[in-house]
Amino acid sequence: MPTATTPATKRIGPILAALERAYPTATCALHFRTPLELLVATILSAQCTDALVNHVTPGLFQKYRSAKDYAAADVAQLERDIARINFYRNKAKHITLACQALIERFGGQVPDRMEALLTLPGVARKTANVVLGNAFHKAEGIVVDTHVMRLSQRLGLTTQSDRDKIERDLIALVPRTEWIRFGHQMIIHGRQICTAKAPRCGMCPIGSSLCPSYRAP
Repeated sequence: MPTATTPATKRIGPILAALERAYPTATCALHFRTPLELLVATILSAQCTDALVNHVTPGLFQKYRSAKDYAAADVAQLERDIARINFYRNKAKHITLACQALIERFGGQVPDRMEALLTLPGVARKTANVVLGNAFHKAEGIVVDTHVMRLSQRLGLTTQSDRDKIERDLIALVPRTEWIRFGHQMIIHGRQICTAKAPRCGMCPIGSSLCPSYRAP
């Protein structure tokens, strides 16, 4: 029976099982219908809540229906359309430039390859993993947002603080078939239970036997 001091390679199976029991229906929290909508929503979600993004995007997606619409948009107007979102000026610029790149290099369509997505302005591995996993159902990596970073460190799955290095550690531990679901489940767990300031350890489905950061209530 693994304990909190057991190496991560031995604890990861029971951790995955606990997350699956707790969050069997975990999925992407961003609302979207197309790969382009998910790309835009994910760019908007950086340092912003998914709930706020979902509040803004219905009107945005009604107004801008294609990469061409975003690419041709007046940036000042796009800024006003997303003004409730954190860092809206930079995000408006990234969306416009990314969609211009889609038109110039990818026929106006969101590519389904990691290396292609990473060439788009405003797109790093986290955004690319979200798009690939949820719009194309391709497991090319693991989404590492602030929740996944925090939980991976608390669970002793990594000692790194850099997103890309954390992702590499997780990829080495988690079976590829679980990469997409693992990201969703960790994000939900981080929002609901293992919060940044006051983790609710007494309600944790993973528990003290598997988590080296567990604090008795």
